[in-house]
Amino acid sequence: MNKKIKNINLASPDISEKDIQAVVSVLKTPQLSLGPKLIEFQDKLAKYIGREYAVAVNSGTSALHLIIKNLGIGEGDEVITTPFSFIASSNCVLFENAKPIFVDINPETYCIDIKKIEKKITEKTKAILAVDVFGRPADWSELGKIAKKHKLYLIEDSAEALGSVYKGKKAGFFGEAAIFAFYPNKQITTGEGGIILTDNKNFADLCTSLANQGHDKKSSWLEHLRLGYNYRISDINCALGISQLGRMNELTKKRARVFKWYYEGLKDVPGIKIPPLFIKNSKVNWFVYVIELGPKYDKNDRKEIMRALNKNGIGCREYFPAIHLQKFYRELFGYKLGDFPVTEYISDRTIALPFHTLLTRGEVRRVCTTLKNLL
Repeated sequence: MNKKIKNINLASPDISEKDIQAVVSVLKTPQLSLGPKLIEFQDKLAKYIGREYAVAVNSGTSALHLIIKNLGIGEGDEVITTPFSFIASSNCVLFENAKPIFVDINPETYCIDIKKIEKKITEKTKAILAVDVFGRPADWSELGKIAKKHKLYLIEDSAEALGSVYKGKKAGFFGEAAIFAFYPNKQITTGEGGIILTDNKNFADLCTSLANQGHDKKSSWLEHLRLGYNYRISDINCALGISQLGRMNELTKKRARVFKWYYEGLKDVPGIKIPPLFIKNSKVNWFVYVIELGPKYDKNDRKEIMRALNKNGIGCREYFPAIHLQKFYRELFGYKLGDFPVTEYISDRTIALPFHTLLTRGEVRRVCTTLKNLL
């Protein structure tokens, strides 16, 4: 009798006994929210990135929303961004009744195409919101030049890039404000959570207020100075984040090891494009491992490949579907096939393979061998 195939998960958090004890220690205190662990997590994350201030919230989406709101971006305004991202990066613009203006991506980096941005700038444009896709930093030097030239805010969505480096500076260092997210598949996790990074104290204070129902540090209990939200993150989450951040070097090395195993296993496979081992000006702490099928494959071929991988116990997923072709974006803005051809081509051919720190070399070898046979 054949043994049942062991499943290889697409993602998995790396939780140590020390992480567990950090959470338990908070559970033994009377202060589970708005306590000392929140302050500690914010301070340590800001120091790690090299920014002056950090404001932790309950998700990366909340973090981006607060940035959009606090920059005064609202109805009638436009924000230039990418259609190849997790949908939150453009949804946050819609939250404030502004309009995301999509710019197609660079086919090599998957990040926003610098050369196409200026054509989309109008008198309504207020900001550029760029994304470090899959952990690979966008070209922040050139983005900064464009933003400065046109007097635009620069927003850094580094939700997927904690630990990545661009020209000697960590992701999250650039722009008026930046964000990270800490969902369980990220480089470190708080369970659910996100954080805002900035060098502007007033901006950070306003984010703190808005995340806590508009309450201000100087106001009395239950006095709310402005309309706010419940975007708080608990000390339980922050305790896990502190412990995970303390393991950052260990977790980064583990991800790099798994990445190298994939590179060795797939570098000579014809018909696919894999992430590069080295990138000029950047050191990438990869968030996911995504391959791109070659031109001879189409969307239906990908579906069959993914079905076969799943049948062999290997987790996989398409990454990312084009935002502009999501149902409600089509209905709201009239987008159609052909509007952003590079994004559409890549969105139809990308497959995320299992990628996390707990993978063994044997499991990566099994994924690579199975994929080769299928191709």
